[in-house]
Formats: sequence, structure tokens, C-alpha cells
Amino acid sequence: MELVDDQTAVVTGAASGNGRAIARTFAENGADVVVADIQEEPRMEGRPTHELINSETDSRATYVNCDVSEKSDLQNVMATADEFGGIDILVNNAGILNIVDFFEEDDEYQQQMSINVDAVFYASQIAGMKMVENGGGSIVNISSVDAYFGDGRFVGYCTSKGAVKTMTYALADALAPDVRVNAIHPGPIETAQTTYDADLIGTEAEQERVKTIPVGRIGAPQDIANASLFLASDLADFVNATSLLVDGGQSNTHSH
Repeated sequence: MELVDDQTAVVTGAASGNGRAIARTFAENGADVVVADIQEEPRMEGRPTHELINSETDSRATYVNCDVSEKSDLQNVMATADEFGGIDILVNNAGILNIVDFFEEDDEYQQQMSINVDAVFYASQIAGMKMVENGGGSIVNISSVDAYFGDGRFVGYCTSKGAVKTMTYALADALAPDVRVNAIHPGPIETAQTTYDADLIGTEAEQERVKTIPVGRIGAPQDIANASLFLASDLADFVNATSLLVDGGQSNTHSH
């Protein structure tokens, strides 16, 4: 069963990491995908996401250069989705994490708010209007467990992800009943995008971190992709304004 067959999905930050896995998983489940990212090549290695989709699945994909902090770029991405029949699914995945001393955080704070918060607002506004006009859709916002827990290493990041969590609830109300809006809060994920996690891979520090995760492993981008697919599909037709922790149980157990 292809869960998002004949739908069009826009995934921001889809060249690498979680976004790349999300885009590929949607395509494998029948969706055409607009890969929106500030760069075409993945951060690690391999072919660009849209090329992989076009060669390995029956779905169509295209890449659109997109700086999500630029509203005009977001409008261009949504217009590209119209060429595939109109947007049905939006995954606001693009994000940035700056690790900086709180007393020195300045431009880094503004950058994180622009990319992690403002972009989610405007992308959802543009896509949401199209979805309402087209009869419905689903928006999935990729937040973080740091929306729940403060971390002094990155105050601005925690602030931005907390804003995404609350915005998700407000968007779900604003766009009801046509569009469902939910948030995913990843825990530690093995991806080069999150520097402080990537630096731990294969180290003793990673082994110590694993001990705090009840399922016994660090997360993978595919874990976030699977959760995104569920929330975007009709399997989650009665799931709205929900925060889904995808962290192996770390946040809500004594292991945290």
C-alpha cells in the first residue's frame, strides 16, 4: 500500500539528513516530491535527492534552490509544486543549530529564528492557502526535543524549536478543518546536519548517550521519515495539533 499515492509533497532541507530520508520515503510511497534546499548536493555523499528519486522510484522529483529565510524562494517552491498538480503535503524540515555562548549570541539568534521559525510560518501560510483552495492537505513541522528541555549550549535554538511547537497548535486551529498540522520532535539522530550529535558518532560519549535511550540506540533519519509519512498520510486522519516525540523514549523516562 502506497500511503501518499498521487500526492505532491514539498520537503524543505531535503538535500541531506532527515529531509533526504523524508523525501525518499514519500516518493517510495507514491508521492511526487519537490526537494527544496539551499544546496543541491548532499552534505555527506551520494547523488542529489531528486536524482535518486527519479532513478529509483516511480515518482517524480525536482530540485528547487531555496533559502527558506526568503519568502520569495518559498513562493517559488510552492509554485513548482503546482506543476505536479498542487501541494498536498508540506514538511517544514529545514533548520539550523548554532552552538554559541549565550552572552555572545547575537546574529546567530536572529539566523535561527529566521530559518527555524519565520520560514515555518511563511511556508505554512503560502502552502496552507493553496491546500485550503485545493480541498485539504497535511503539514508536518520538524521541531526538536529541545522544544521541551532547555539547553544552555544553544539558547536560541531551544527558543526557536519551542516556538515551532506552539505555532503547530495555532496553525492546526487556523487551517482546520481542511489541513492537519502536526509536529515531530526528534531526539539524538545520526546525521551530519547536527554537529554536536555527529561529533559523537563512534565515540565513548556516544555509548554513554545510548545508555540514556531506552530503545538502546541513536536514532536514524529513517525514523523521522517514517513518523513524517504516518502523520502526512490518511492513517493519521484523526491526528491533528499533536507533538510526536521520536527519541527512543529518552525524554519521558527516568533515563533522561
